[in-house]
Amino acid sequence: MSLTPTEPINIIPRLKAETIASIVKKGVRLDGRKLDEFRELTIIPNYLPKAQGSALVKLGSTQVLVGVKLEVGTPYQDAPDEGVIIVSSEFVPMASPVFEPGPPDENSIELARVIDRSIRETHAIDLKKLAIIPGKKVWTVWIDIYVLDHGGNLMDASSIGTLAALMTTKVPKAEINENEEVIVDKATSIGPLPLNRKVATVTLGKISDVLIVDPDNEEESVLETKLTIAVTEDGLIAGIQKSGQSSITEEEAIKAAEIALQKGRELIDKVTQLVESSAETVKQENNNSAADSASNEASEGEGVEEGSGKNPEEDSGLEKDGGLGGSEVSLKSESKE
Repeated sequence: MSLTPTEPINIIPRLKAETIASIVKKGVRLDGRKLDEFRELTIIPNYLPKAQGSALVKLGSTQVLVGVKLEVGTPYQDAPDEGVIIVSSEFVPMASPVFEPGPPDENSIELARVIDRSIRETHAIDLKKLAIIPGKKVWTVWIDIYVLDHGGNLMDASSIGTLAALMTTKVPKAEINENEEVIVDKATSIGPLPLNRKVATVTLGKISDVLIVDPDNEEESVLETKLTIAVTEDGLIAGIQKSGQSSITEEEAIKAAEIALQKGRELIDKVTQLVESSAETVKQENNNSAADSASNEASEGEGVEEGSGKNPEEDSGLEKDGGLGGSEVSLKSESKE
């Protein structure tokens, strides 16, 4: 567990802050959610057509775009037969009034590190299957996170986007020539990115000694402390990240872990369902498009045959008066065929 710097605070009226702090004690939140309830989740997989994998995530009013790209690189010396993971995040200035242009700040770097650690510590990606020439050439998995709209809980939105993007990632075809040079055919894939398990983070905030799941922007402004817990679908805790100056008791930490394990499984199941449902929809649309194309081609062929059989004289390409009109009909028919 590590402590992160305090995130930029969204200033809200004092009366609203006091209201938020008081009503959570009654098990109520301003937006009507239960204490352990996530905001509405929307995922658009394969949002970036030129990336190997991508997803646009909307968690309430928070929007995060995640892209995954695979490039040939060199392995680390202590892992010569494994691929490489590199995670970066960028807080786009237009996403929040508190975001400033320039190099990544401490919070952006910390977000990337938490996502990186959750993937690496759980061995979510089978890196050994990403070795092209062991000890020389491997696939480098670039995971780029862009915060487009800050409505609270950037960590979980980024984690959800990363999971969805990794699930949609395809590994390009790579061939090795006689000089041990790797030739990549990005237009052809050899299959999905090999995943060992799925991991997601669950963030809980503490307000007035009450734990809430998925705090929004206003709730984050009055949090005493915040815990982000990375969990897998098979019940493993990959890491715990704490932010905020207030302390947390052992009892609260145990309760937070129990909530995270339960909500984490539900979250991973929902992400999986949304991604698979989207893939099935795309597949059905492609099948329908192919069927419509084949049907149109068949209809055009039948139209040519029926047109040529109506009049023997038209079949010869000549009209009754032997004029040029017959030649035009014949040329059109040939063009159709």
